[in-house]
Amino acid sequence: MTEIRDEIHEATDRVAGSIEQAAIAQDADTAAPSAPESGLLDEPLAKRNFVYAIGRIEPRFPTLAVEKEFAQLAGREGTIGLTDQQALSSLLREPANRYLARELCWVFTIGGLETYLLHPRDPADFGLLVDALRASPRPTDTDVVIGLLGPIAPPEVCNALMVPIVAFDQLYSFDVDSLVKSIPRPKGMKAEQFEPSAEDLFMRFTQMTDNAGSTDEDRALTYLSVREPNIYHVAAERIAAGATLSSVEVRPSRLSGVRNILEVIFAYTHRKTNVIEKDFVRVDVTEKFPFLHSALKPFVEVP
Repeated sequence: MTEIRDEIHEATDRVAGSIEQAAIAQDADTAAPSAPESGLLDEPLAKRNFVYAIGRIEPRFPTLAVEKEFAQLAGREGTIGLTDQQALSSLLREPANRYLARELCWVFTIGGLETYLLHPRDPADFGLLVDALRASPRPTDTDVVIGLLGPIAPPEVCNALMVPIVAFDQLYSFDVDSLVKSIPRPKGMKAEQFEPSAEDLFMRFTQMTDNAGSTDEDRALTYLSVREPNIYHVAAERIAAGATLSSVEVRPSRLSGVRNILEVIFAYTHRKTNVIEKDFVRVDVTEKFPFLHSALKPFVEVP
């Protein structure tokens, strides 16, 4: 069992090392873009390597040895009456048991599909993974991961689960109810009117197909859904006026040049008149952390 565990650690270290080399190359490329030798990745590849995704974190036992270690630890610590999830959450939060967090493989699922394996770029951030482990999970629990997309995991890392590894820099968790309640309401709008529309818009974002948070378009949408309250304000006002969100389009902005700027266009169709009104916002996705380039405002198509 010790040999198996050592092999897993060696494989994980190799993957983490390759991710870190890619990160160093990207940082060097950003600092000195005119020097070809400053990085291993060219600029288009570097842009595709960022991840900003919404999903769920699930811990898995990579081997039977690790699972048995957890079972022995649970027996010693006295976890009678707790579910497996509650016991795992409770044990990992004890500093003396933190070694077990490093033994687990942390799977990030999107839409119920196993999409990534998570690995912190800073070992101290294993605590973020532990904090994301709920004792009593709910369907509305949500996790957001921001980091660097690495290679496909070797089969020995997580019991033959071969999905890309993400070396994350930031990770935070919330439930949808808390997110909606934290968004400031438009002036004069009651909570019972605003919160259902805000929740509906967030769920529309998270349920969009093929959003793995790895393309510029995906990252722009993910960023807006968790960081931009104005899209929820406008959605609530449009819905109150009798319209419904009919489409969301993401396209390159004409302002793109040195920076990579996208326009996210929201189309609302009035239920009675079928008149379509659009709003748009610009998001800068040049680097790992997207940010708002211009505020949400009415969209006018320019021929």
